[in-house]
Amino acid sequence: MQPKALSRAEAIERENELSTTVRKLMRQYFKDLDGEKPSGIYNMVVNCVEKPLLEVVLAHAHGNQTRAAELLGINRNTLRKKMQEHGLE
Repeated sequence: MQPKALSRAEAIERENELSTTVRKLMRQYFKDLDGEKPSGIYNMVVNCVEKPLLEVVLAHAHGNQTRAAELLGINRNTLRKKMQEHGLE
């Protein structure tokens, strides 16, 4: 049984939840630095988010890399490269 597709409104609400969570966690990150100088924030965030994103989308696509790439809006070669980077082969 396939999970129910999200309506546009539900997708927007989820996007807002994700954005809200990122904002909250980034504010906490800066607070926790306690004066230390941050660097490489973009790569840190992308690396933290990308692996679980790939894992969930691949599971949803039942391991079908072509379908997962379509869902992600990237080409299959890019997906394979990202899977290798995160040890997901």
